[in-house]
Amino acid sequence: MILHELLSYEVLRVIWWGLLGVLLIGFALTDGFDMGVGTLLPFVGKSDIERRVAINTVGPVWEGNQVWFILGGGAIFAAWPPLYAVSFSGFYLAMFVILAAFIVRPVAFTYRSKRDDPRWRSTWDWALFASGAIPALLFGVAVGNVIQGVPFHFTDDLHTIYEGAWYMKFIGLLDPFSILAGVVSFAMLVMHGGAWLTLKAEGVVQTRARAIGSIAALVAVGAYVLAGLWLAVGIDGYQIVGDYVTNGPSNPLHFEVARTGSWLSAYVERPWIVVAPVMGIMGGLLTFAGLRAGREVSTLLFSKMAILGVISSVGLTMFPFIMPSSSDPQSSLTVWNSSSSHLTLFIMLVVTAIFMPLILMYTAWVYKVLWGKVTEEDVSENSHSVY
Repeated sequence: MILHELLSYEVLRVIWWGLLGVLLIGFALTDGFDMGVGTLLPFVGKSDIERRVAINTVGPVWEGNQVWFILGGGAIFAAWPPLYAVSFSGFYLAMFVILAAFIVRPVAFTYRSKRDDPRWRSTWDWALFASGAIPALLFGVAVGNVIQGVPFHFTDDLHTIYEGAWYMKFIGLLDPFSILAGVVSFAMLVMHGGAWLTLKAEGVVQTRARAIGSIAALVAVGAYVLAGLWLAVGIDGYQIVGDYVTNGPSNPLHFEVARTGSWLSAYVERPWIVVAPVMGIMGGLLTFAGLRAGREVSTLLFSKMAILGVISSVGLTMFPFIMPSSSDPQSSLTVWNSSSSHLTLFIMLVVTAIFMPLILMYTAWVYKVLWGKVTEEDVSENSHSVY
Protein backbone atom coordinates (compact mmCIF):
# COMPACT_ATOMS: atom_id res chain seq x y z
CA MET A 1 0.00 0.00 0.00
CA ILE A 2 1.23 3.48 -0.88
CA LEU A 3 1.66 5.49 2.32
CA HIS A 4 -0.76 8.30 1.47
CA GLU A 5 -3.53 5.77 0.93
CA LEU A 6 -3.59 5.09 4.67
CA LEU A 7 -6.14 7.90 4.79
CA SER A 8 -8.86 8.08 2.17
CA TYR A 9 -9.23 11.14 -0.03
CA GLU A 10 -12.60 11.88 1.58
CA VAL A 11 -11.15 11.81 5.10
CA LEU A 12 -8.22 14.02 4.12
CA ARG A 13 -10.58 16.57 2.62
CA VAL A 14 -12.61 16.73 5.82
CA ILE A 15 -9.42 16.98 7.90
CA TRP A 16 -8.19 19.91 5.82
CA TRP A 17 -11.59 21.59 5.98
CA GLY A 18 -11.29 21.31 9.77
CA LEU A 19 -7.67 22.50 9.80
CA LEU A 20 -8.60 25.55 7.74
CA GLY A 21 -11.21 26.37 10.35
CA VAL A 22 -8.67 25.85 13.14
CA LEU A 23 -6.23 28.26 11.49
CA LEU A 24 -8.86 30.95 10.94
CA ILE A 25 -10.15 30.59 14.49
CA GLY A 26 -6.57 30.65 15.80
CA PHE A 27 -6.02 33.90 13.92
CA ALA A 28 -9.18 35.44 15.40
CA LEU A 29 -8.33 34.26 18.94
CA THR A 30 -4.82 35.74 18.87
CA ASP A 31 -4.53 38.56 16.35
CA GLY A 32 -8.17 39.33 17.06
CA PHE A 33 -7.36 41.02 20.35
CA ASP A 34 -4.50 42.88 18.63
CA MET A 35 -7.04 44.37 16.22
CA GLY A 36 -9.43 44.97 19.11
CA VAL A 37 -6.80 46.85 21.14
CA GLY A 38 -5.88 48.93 18.09
CA THR A 39 -9.53 49.83 17.58
CA LEU A 40 -9.93 50.75 21.25
CA LEU A 41 -6.66 52.71 21.45
CA PRO A 42 -7.96 56.28 20.91
CA PHE A 43 -10.79 55.69 23.38
CA VAL A 44 -9.14 53.87 26.29
CA GLY A 45 -6.08 56.10 26.35
CA LYS A 46 -6.60 59.83 26.85
CA SER A 47 -2.94 60.63 27.51
CA ASP A 48 0.24 59.49 25.81
CA ILE A 49 1.28 57.24 28.68
CA GLU A 50 -2.15 55.58 28.79
CA ARG A 51 -2.01 54.85 25.08
CA ARG A 52 1.48 53.45 25.41
CA VAL A 53 0.22 51.11 28.12
CA ALA A 54 -2.49 49.82 25.75
CA ILE A 55 -0.03 49.45 22.88
CA ASN A 56 2.48 47.54 24.99
CA THR A 57 -0.08 44.98 26.14
CA VAL A 58 0.09 43.60 22.58
CA GLY A 59 3.53 44.90 21.62
CA PRO A 60 5.49 41.71 22.40
CA VAL A 61 3.03 39.29 20.77
CA TRP A 62 1.34 40.89 17.76
CA GLU A 63 3.98 39.73 15.27
CA GLY A 64 3.70 36.13 16.42
CA ASN A 65 -0.07 36.32 16.32
CA GLN A 66 0.01 37.25 12.63
CA VAL A 67 1.57 33.86 11.92
CA TRP A 68 -1.95 32.42 12.03
CA PHE A 69 -3.04 34.74 9.22
CA ILE A 70 -0.09 33.66 7.08
CA LEU A 71 -0.75 29.99 7.86
CA GLY A 72 -4.42 30.41 6.92
CA GLY A 73 -3.53 31.99 3.59
CA GLY A 74 -0.94 29.30 2.93
CA ALA A 75 -3.41 26.54 3.76
CA ILE A 76 -5.97 27.97 1.33
CA PHE A 77 -3.32 28.21 -1.39
CA ALA A 78 -1.99 24.69 -0.92
CA ALA A 79 -5.07 22.71 0.13
CA TRP A 80 -7.87 24.55 -1.71
CA PRO A 81 -6.39 26.07 -4.92
CA PRO A 82 -9.75 26.93 -6.58
CA LEU A 83 -10.86 28.70 -3.41
CA TYR A 84 -7.62 30.66 -3.36
CA ALA A 85 -8.04 31.61 -7.02
CA VAL A 86 -11.65 32.70 -6.68
CA SER A 87 -11.37 34.53 -3.36
CA PHE A 88 -8.14 36.37 -4.09
CA SER A 89 -9.36 37.47 -7.53
CA GLY A 90 -12.95 38.27 -6.57
CA PHE A 91 -12.04 39.96 -3.27
CA TYR A 92 -8.74 41.44 -4.36
CA LEU A 93 -9.66 45.09 -3.65
CA ALA A 94 -10.86 44.19 -0.15
CA MET A 95 -7.76 42.01 0.30
CA PHE A 96 -5.57 44.92 -0.77
CA VAL A 97 -7.18 47.18 1.85
CA ILE A 98 -6.72 44.53 4.56
CA LEU A 99 -3.09 43.89 3.62
CA ALA A 100 -2.42 47.65 3.47
CA ALA A 101 -3.78 47.91 7.01
CA PHE A 102 -1.54 45.06 8.14
CA ILE A 103 1.45 46.77 6.51
CA VAL A 104 0.68 50.08 8.23
CA ARG A 105 0.43 48.43 11.65
CA PRO A 106 4.11 47.45 12.10
CA VAL A 107 5.18 50.84 10.76
CA ALA A 108 2.95 52.53 13.32
CA PHE A 109 4.26 50.34 16.14
CA THR A 110 7.86 51.09 15.18
CA TYR A 111 7.68 54.84 14.52
CA ARG A 112 5.01 56.03 16.94
CA SER A 113 7.30 56.69 19.91
CA LYS A 114 10.36 57.77 17.93
CA ARG A 115 9.40 61.43 18.36
CA ASP A 116 7.86 63.30 21.29
CA ASP A 117 5.70 65.48 19.04
CA PRO A 118 2.05 64.98 20.16
CA ARG A 119 0.76 65.40 16.60
CA TRP A 120 3.19 62.77 15.34
CA ARG A 121 2.11 60.27 17.97
CA SER A 122 -1.59 61.03 17.51
CA THR A 123 -1.28 60.37 13.78
CA TRP A 124 0.25 56.95 14.37
CA ASP A 125 -2.35 56.19 17.05
CA TRP A 126 -5.11 56.70 14.49
CA ALA A 127 -3.12 54.58 12.03
CA LEU A 128 -3.17 51.79 14.63
CA PHE A 129 -6.91 52.35 15.03
CA ALA A 130 -7.45 52.01 11.28
CA SER A 131 -5.18 48.95 11.03
CA GLY A 132 -7.35 47.23 13.62
CA ALA A 133 -10.84 48.47 12.79
CA ILE A 134 -10.76 48.10 8.99
CA PRO A 135 -9.70 44.41 8.85
CA ALA A 136 -12.06 43.57 11.74
CA LEU A 137 -14.97 44.96 9.72
CA LEU A 138 -13.95 43.64 6.29
CA PHE A 139 -13.37 40.07 7.48
CA GLY A 140 -17.00 39.94 8.55
CA VAL A 141 -18.16 41.56 5.31
CA ALA A 142 -16.31 38.87 3.36
CA VAL A 143 -17.98 36.10 5.39
CA GLY A 144 -21.37 37.68 4.77
CA ASN A 145 -20.74 37.60 1.04
CA VAL A 146 -19.63 33.98 1.13
CA ILE A 147 -22.79 32.97 2.99
CA GLN A 148 -24.96 34.63 0.34
CA GLY A 149 -22.89 33.38 -2.57
CA VAL A 150 -20.26 35.09 -4.68
CA PRO A 151 -20.95 36.04 -8.34
CA PHE A 152 -18.45 33.85 -10.21
CA HIS A 153 -18.52 30.92 -12.60
CA PHE A 154 -16.13 28.51 -14.28
CA THR A 155 -15.75 28.08 -18.01
CA ASP A 156 -15.49 24.58 -19.49
CA ASP A 157 -11.71 24.73 -19.08
CA LEU A 158 -12.12 25.84 -15.41
CA HIS A 159 -11.15 29.45 -16.04
CA THR A 160 -12.69 31.65 -13.33
CA ILE A 161 -14.96 34.51 -14.40
CA TYR A 162 -16.01 37.01 -11.73
CA GLU A 163 -19.18 38.87 -12.66
CA GLY A 164 -19.48 42.66 -12.68
CA ALA A 165 -17.24 45.69 -13.11
CA TRP A 166 -13.92 45.87 -11.29
CA TYR A 167 -15.10 48.49 -8.79
CA MET A 168 -18.00 46.23 -7.80
CA LYS A 169 -15.42 43.85 -6.37
CA PHE A 170 -15.35 46.24 -3.41
CA ILE A 171 -18.54 48.31 -3.50
CA GLY A 172 -20.60 45.24 -4.38
CA LEU A 173 -19.45 43.54 -1.18
CA LEU A 174 -21.20 46.15 0.96
CA ASP A 175 -24.76 44.83 0.87
CA PRO A 176 -26.94 45.05 4.02
CA PHE A 177 -26.47 41.46 5.22
CA SER A 178 -22.71 41.57 4.68
CA ILE A 179 -22.48 44.87 6.56
CA LEU A 180 -24.39 43.21 9.43
CA ALA A 181 -21.87 40.34 9.34
CA GLY A 182 -19.14 42.99 9.42
CA VAL A 183 -20.73 44.50 12.54
CA VAL A 184 -20.68 41.06 14.18
CA SER A 185 -16.98 40.66 13.41
CA PHE A 186 -16.08 44.23 14.39
CA ALA A 187 -17.97 44.16 17.70
CA MET A 188 -16.70 40.68 18.52
CA LEU A 189 -13.05 41.70 18.13
CA VAL A 190 -13.57 44.95 20.04
CA MET A 191 -15.06 42.81 22.82
CA HIS A 192 -12.00 40.56 22.63
CA GLY A 193 -9.67 43.55 22.78
CA GLY A 194 -11.56 44.84 25.81
CA ALA A 195 -11.21 41.46 27.53
CA TRP A 196 -7.46 41.46 26.77
CA LEU A 197 -6.95 44.97 28.16
CA THR A 198 -8.93 43.99 31.26
CA LEU A 199 -6.40 41.21 31.81
CA LYS A 200 -3.22 43.07 30.88
CA ALA A 201 -3.82 46.69 31.93
CA GLU A 202 -4.95 48.40 35.11
CA GLY A 203 -6.35 51.72 36.25
CA VAL A 204 -8.28 53.96 33.90
CA VAL A 205 -7.20 52.04 30.79
CA GLN A 206 -8.69 48.86 32.20
CA THR A 207 -11.84 50.65 33.36
CA ARG A 208 -12.51 52.20 29.96
CA ALA A 209 -11.76 48.93 28.17
CA ARG A 210 -14.27 47.12 30.39
CA ALA A 211 -16.95 49.71 29.68
CA ILE A 212 -16.50 49.76 25.91
CA GLY A 213 -15.88 46.01 25.67
CA SER A 214 -19.10 45.20 27.52
CA ILE A 215 -21.11 47.32 25.09
CA ALA A 216 -19.35 45.64 22.18
CA ALA A 217 -20.24 42.22 23.64
CA LEU A 218 -23.94 43.06 23.63
CA VAL A 219 -23.72 44.49 20.10
CA ALA A 220 -21.93 41.35 18.90
CA VAL A 221 -24.54 39.03 20.41
CA GLY A 222 -27.46 41.12 19.16
CA ALA A 223 -26.06 41.43 15.64
CA TYR A 224 -25.24 37.70 15.56
CA VAL A 225 -28.79 36.75 16.58
CA LEU A 226 -30.23 39.19 14.03
CA ALA A 227 -28.00 37.72 11.30
CA GLY A 228 -29.24 34.24 12.23
CA LEU A 229 -32.87 35.32 11.95
CA TRP A 230 -32.14 36.99 8.62
CA LEU A 231 -30.47 33.81 7.44
CA ALA A 232 -33.55 31.80 8.42
CA VAL A 233 -36.14 33.90 6.59
CA GLY A 234 -34.38 36.06 4.04
CA ILE A 235 -31.48 34.18 2.45
CA ASP A 236 -31.64 30.99 0.40
CA GLY A 237 -29.16 28.23 1.03
CA TYR A 238 -27.39 25.89 -1.39
CA GLN A 239 -27.70 22.15 -1.76
CA ILE A 240 -25.99 19.47 -3.82
CA VAL A 241 -28.62 17.78 -5.97
CA GLY A 242 -28.60 14.04 -6.68
CA ASP A 243 -25.79 11.59 -6.14
CA TYR A 244 -22.24 12.83 -5.86
CA VAL A 245 -18.77 11.42 -5.24
CA THR A 246 -16.78 12.56 -2.22
CA ASN A 247 -13.43 11.04 -3.22
CA GLY A 248 -13.31 11.91 -6.90
CA PRO A 249 -11.20 14.47 -8.79
CA SER A 250 -11.62 18.13 -7.94
CA ASN A 251 -13.86 19.63 -10.60
CA PRO A 252 -16.77 21.88 -9.55
CA LEU A 253 -18.54 21.31 -12.87
CA HIS A 254 -19.03 17.64 -12.01
CA PHE A 255 -21.56 18.58 -9.31
CA GLU A 256 -25.12 19.78 -9.69
CA VAL A 257 -26.03 22.44 -7.15
CA ALA A 258 -29.34 24.20 -6.59
CA ARG A 259 -30.13 27.31 -4.58
CA THR A 260 -33.05 26.22 -2.48
CA GLY A 261 -34.33 26.06 1.06
CA SER A 262 -32.42 27.54 3.99
CA TRP A 263 -28.89 27.20 5.32
CA LEU A 264 -30.47 26.42 8.68
CA SER A 265 -31.74 23.09 7.38
CA ALA A 266 -28.25 21.89 8.36
CA TYR A 267 -29.44 21.95 11.97
CA VAL A 268 -32.15 19.43 11.10
CA GLU A 269 -29.69 17.13 9.32
CA ARG A 270 -26.94 17.53 11.94
CA PRO A 271 -28.60 18.67 15.19
CA TRP A 272 -25.35 18.47 17.16
CA ILE A 273 -23.94 21.54 15.38
CA VAL A 274 -26.30 23.75 17.40
CA VAL A 275 -23.55 23.72 20.04
CA ALA A 276 -21.62 26.29 17.92
CA PRO A 277 -24.16 29.15 17.91
CA VAL A 278 -25.01 28.41 21.55
CA MET A 279 -21.31 28.82 22.40
CA GLY A 280 -21.22 32.05 20.42
CA ILE A 281 -24.21 33.58 22.19
CA MET A 282 -23.40 32.30 25.68
CA GLY A 283 -19.74 33.26 25.30
CA GLY A 284 -20.70 36.82 24.38
CA LEU A 285 -23.14 37.16 27.28
CA LEU A 286 -20.66 35.70 29.77
CA THR A 287 -17.99 38.08 28.47
CA PHE A 288 -20.39 40.98 29.06
CA ALA A 289 -21.03 39.77 32.61
CA GLY A 290 -17.31 39.23 33.24
CA LEU A 291 -16.37 42.69 32.00
CA ARG A 292 -19.04 44.28 34.15
CA ALA A 293 -17.90 42.31 37.19
CA GLY A 294 -14.20 43.05 36.62
CA ARG A 295 -13.16 39.43 36.22
CA GLU A 296 -10.02 38.97 34.14
CA VAL A 297 -8.87 35.48 33.09
CA SER A 298 -12.34 33.96 32.87
CA THR A 299 -13.58 36.93 30.83
CA LEU A 300 -10.87 36.43 28.23
CA LEU A 301 -11.70 32.72 28.07
CA PHE A 302 -15.40 33.47 27.59
CA SER A 303 -14.48 35.91 24.83
CA LYS A 304 -12.49 33.18 23.12
CA MET A 305 -15.46 30.83 23.50
CA ALA A 306 -17.69 33.36 21.76
CA ILE A 307 -15.28 33.70 18.84
CA LEU A 308 -14.92 29.93 18.57
CA GLY A 309 -18.69 29.50 18.50
CA VAL A 310 -19.42 32.28 15.99
CA ILE A 311 -16.77 31.29 13.46
CA SER A 312 -17.35 27.54 13.72
CA SER A 313 -21.10 28.04 13.32
CA VAL A 314 -20.50 29.49 9.86
CA GLY A 315 -18.42 26.55 8.69
CA LEU A 316 -20.67 23.91 10.24
CA THR A 317 -23.82 25.52 8.82
CA MET A 318 -22.41 25.74 5.29
CA PHE A 319 -20.71 22.32 5.16
CA PRO A 320 -19.83 20.94 2.65
CA PHE A 321 -19.90 24.29 0.82
CA ILE A 322 -16.84 26.51 1.05
CA MET A 323 -17.74 29.25 -1.44
CA PRO A 324 -21.09 28.98 -3.26
CA SER A 325 -21.68 30.83 -6.50
CA SER A 326 -24.70 33.11 -6.70
CA SER A 327 -24.52 33.55 -10.48
CA ASP A 328 -23.95 29.89 -11.39
CA PRO A 329 -24.67 27.50 -8.48
CA GLN A 330 -23.06 24.61 -10.37
CA SER A 331 -19.71 26.40 -10.06
CA SER A 332 -19.97 26.42 -6.27
CA LEU A 333 -16.90 25.23 -4.39
CA THR A 334 -17.34 22.44 -1.85
CA VAL A 335 -15.13 20.25 0.28
CA TRP A 336 -15.57 17.47 -2.30
CA ASN A 337 -14.70 19.35 -5.50
CA SER A 338 -12.07 22.00 -4.78
CA SER A 339 -9.19 20.42 -2.89
CA SER A 340 -5.65 19.60 -3.93
CA SER A 341 -4.73 16.04 -4.86
CA HIS A 342 -4.83 13.10 -2.45
CA LEU A 343 -1.02 12.99 -2.24
CA THR A 344 -0.68 16.75 -1.70
CA LEU A 345 -3.15 16.76 1.17
CA PHE A 346 -1.37 13.84 2.82
CA ILE A 347 2.09 15.41 2.55
CA MET A 348 0.76 18.68 3.93
CA LEU A 349 -0.88 16.84 6.81
CA VAL A 350 2.44 15.24 7.76
CA VAL A 351 4.18 18.62 7.63
CA THR A 352 1.39 20.17 9.71
CA ALA A 353 1.62 17.38 12.29
CA ILE A 354 5.31 18.27 12.74
CA PHE A 355 5.23 22.08 12.70
CA MET A 356 1.86 22.92 14.25
CA PRO A 357 2.89 21.61 17.71
CA LEU A 358 6.12 23.62 17.43
CA ILE A 359 4.16 26.80 16.68
CA LEU A 360 1.82 26.13 19.59
CA MET A 361 4.72 25.45 21.95
CA TYR A 362 6.70 28.58 21.14
CA THR A 363 3.52 30.68 21.22
CA ALA A 364 2.64 29.29 24.66
CA TRP A 365 6.22 29.92 25.84
CA VAL A 366 6.12 33.56 24.70
CA TYR A 367 2.84 34.19 26.49
CA LYS A 368 4.17 32.53 29.64
CA VAL A 369 7.36 34.59 29.67
CA LEU A 370 5.52 37.84 29.00
CA TRP A 371 2.65 37.14 31.40
CA GLY A 372 1.65 39.94 33.76
CA LYS A 373 0.23 43.43 33.61
CA VAL A 374 1.66 46.43 31.80
CA THR A 375 1.72 49.48 34.06
CA GLU A 376 2.45 53.15 33.53
CA GLU A 377 5.54 52.73 35.72
CA ASP A 378 6.84 49.93 33.46
CA VAL A 379 6.43 52.10 30.37
CA SER A 380 8.01 55.17 31.99
CA GLU A 381 11.03 53.25 33.32
CA ASN A 382 11.62 51.51 29.97
CA SER A 383 10.56 54.36 27.74
CA HIS A 384 13.34 53.83 25.19
CA SER A 385 12.94 50.06 24.85
CA VAL A 386 9.15 49.68 24.59
CA TYR A 387 6.68 50.95 22.03
